[in-house]
Amino acid sequence: MSSQYLRALIALAVIGAVVTTPDPASAHPFGDPQTVVVSLDDQRPDVVRVKWRVGGPDDLTVLGMSLGLIPPDRARADGTVDYRYTDPGVVGASREFTGYLLDRITVNDGTTPCAGTVEPVLALALKGATADFTCGRPVTEATVAVRMLTDLHPAYRTMATGSNGERAVYDRDNDSHVWALTETAGGRDAFLQIAAVLGGILLLAAGTWLLRSSRRPSLRRPSLRRPSLRRRVAS
Repeated sequence: MSSQYLRALIALAVIGAVVTTPDPASAHPFGDPQTVVVSLDDQRPDVVRVKWRVGGPDDLTVLGMSLGLIPPDRARADGTVDYRYTDPGVVGASREFTGYLLDRITVNDGTTPCAGTVEPVLALALKGATADFTCGRPVTEATVAVRMLTDLHPAYRTMATGSNGERAVYDRDNDSHVWALTETAGGRDAFLQIAAVLGGILLLAAGTWLLRSSRRPSLRRPSLRRPSLRRRVAS
């Protein structure tokens, strides 16, 4: 675990201890952080996949108001918002959210920006949103910038994880990170070892079966034909 990631966790714990418990409908810049998972597409080595998930579902209400999707009168005088269970669906199904996501999350392969597309959003609050960034060539390293919600409040943070266990923390002052996206040698070696063991087991089983088959005595069915009886002719 990186020192930056550890410091971020400690900071969130301290803030949570000193801030009073928020109303369930309030936004959470000091609550659960957003999360991001960065990985290569399994079938397309030139595509970087970024999966984003919001920290609290009522943050989507705040985002929806900023995008003009939810009436602004849902904001309360005490700083909280009137969250409704339909808000994530309204936000996730909109073109405004797609445009916002691709504007606030960007990928660069080291030389040129990668073109992004957002997969259909089915359950934004529960499953988040996934964007695929096509870079035009196989990617081994990519610079991923994440600025989600920091335009709404500077305290928003995003905890990010890479496919090889790498971690990073995004915030308003640190919105970019370089990710190593090559497959680990340990993973390949482990796969080859498992394949070799399974192959050996199959060969051993086949050899045992052939050996037993060659040693098995052949069984002949007894003949059911009766011996012919010849009449003896007296000389």
